[in-house]
Amino acid sequence: MPKSKVFFVKTISPQALVKAYEALNVELKGKVAVKLHSGEKGNQNYVKPEFVKPIIDKVGGTVVECNTAYGDATGNGVRDNTESHLRLIEEHGWNKYFDVDLMDATGPDLKVPVKNGMQLKYNLLGKNIKNYDSMLVLSHFKGHPAGGYGGALKQLSIGCASRAGKARIHSAGKTKGRRLCWILKTKQDAFLESMADAASTVTQMFGKNIVYINMMVNLSVDCDCCSVAEDPCMKDIGILASTDPVAIDQACLDLIKSSKDPGRDHFMERVESLNGEHTIEVAEALGIGSREYELIKL
Repeated sequence: MPKSKVFFVKTISPQALVKAYEALNVELKGKVAVKLHSGEKGNQNYVKPEFVKPIIDKVGGTVVECNTAYGDATGNGVRDNTESHLRLIEEHGWNKYFDVDLMDATGPDLKVPVKNGMQLKYNLLGKNIKNYDSMLVLSHFKGHPAGGYGGALKQLSIGCASRAGKARIHSAGKTKGRRLCWILKTKQDAFLESMADAASTVTQMFGKNIVYINMMVNLSVDCDCCSVAEDPCMKDIGILASTDPVAIDQACLDLIKSSKDPGRDHFMERVESLNGEHTIEVAEALGIGSREYELIKL
């Protein structure tokens, strides 16, 4: 079986995003959703709308997001309800350039069965996801205080899930609402396996009409969902593109591991302390993609 192709551009620029996408030789058809992280209030590391404008214009996409299950770890987050989330999206300038769709702004959530899931029997997505024919998953690759790292698989899972869906993933399917007690009791690997389960529902929904770009910039150990985030600990590495979410996330981690950057150990301590690579392992086992890849430098 041929290895998945992952294209790699060292240059960090809006034009490099377009170059990486064009290397895939894939045309996203119909109505295109662009799933990205629009940034929590106070976060300094999220990728700004001006940087991604050329690639979103290229695919003619609509920026899509979903509400969070809670505020952030500091209690300062504002993306856990539609009203304040939409205000923040406007403050961050996304509406200035793009149509923006908060996919779970109104219910009911879209309930999707998980085939052969390790933890989840079903996933709850923002219902508006069904209005799109194709998806560009545009991920800011970085660390994460819960998942170890955040990349394409996290955007597919937590990113596309509704508020209730996010709570189910964090609790490994134990809660039907947003009860914090179940989330706090959830074993780490069960949470990571739930992310992979949830990611599988989105890849199955779009089939071949979905591609992935990971931006290895602003490499903090914290996610863009943190209102108080640590500054980046590593220099920017580059931009990767693939049709395989497992391969692209694995390639990003491998580039971190092989880096000589003095911040490499700090970044990997975050990933390894939370067993972050387990999400990739489970995603491969579920058939989402392959950890075997060919890195093609552009």
